[in-house]
Amino acid sequence: MADKTIKTAASQAPATPNTDAGAAATVAKDIYGGSKREGGRQGGPRGPRRGNDRRDEHKDDMEQRILEVARVTRVMAGGKRMNFRACVALGDKKGSVGIGLGKGADVTMAVNKAVNRARKNMVTVPMINETIPHEVYHKMGAAKLMFKPAKKGRGVISGGVARVILELAGVKNVTSKALGSKNKINNARCTIEALRKLRPVEGKMTVKEAVAKEVKK
Repeated sequence: MADKTIKTAASQAPATPNTDAGAAATVAKDIYGGSKREGGRQGGPRGPRRGNDRRDEHKDDMEQRILEVARVTRVMAGGKRMNFRACVALGDKKGSVGIGLGKGADVTMAVNKAVNRARKNMVTVPMINETIPHEVYHKMGAAKLMFKPAKKGRGVISGGVARVILELAGVKNVTSKALGSKNKINNARCTIEALRKLRPVEGKMTVKEAVAKEVKK
């Protein structure tokens, strides 16, 4: 009788999962809400995030070019400290462009800092028929740059960092001339300031129309 009583009690006892997988699945259902969240977003509870982050989309719209990378030295009381300096141009080829300068212990850190600073200092470039609206000349320090509009199909007649910045801005036809320093960073800053001076023109007037307007006055 005692043996029968023990067997009956054992048969009536609730079945418990005898594997670790079953226990893990039960805990996962309790934490992630059962079948609604079962399996995670993409490939389990620890899967990658959904690809709808606005910051990622904003980064994909911009194209970056490294203008210069140099190793710089700072003299300290204990000796020389070596760092890297990077100058980066950032643009979307739709009228927005900017440059940034960053320093770091390695090249990657310097480039990331430069990109963040360039993103904060963007310039909007007005364009007419894929060229700039008017001639502009700017002097910044020893750097002197001049930009003139060009006909469609002429292309970007420029060199150095000015050409890279104009291409990132989306200007397809322009003529430029560097009259001063050959320093890349100074020329890049001078180019941005020159583009900042551009003003949109609502309509074009021929020489005869301009003379007739002055005569009427």
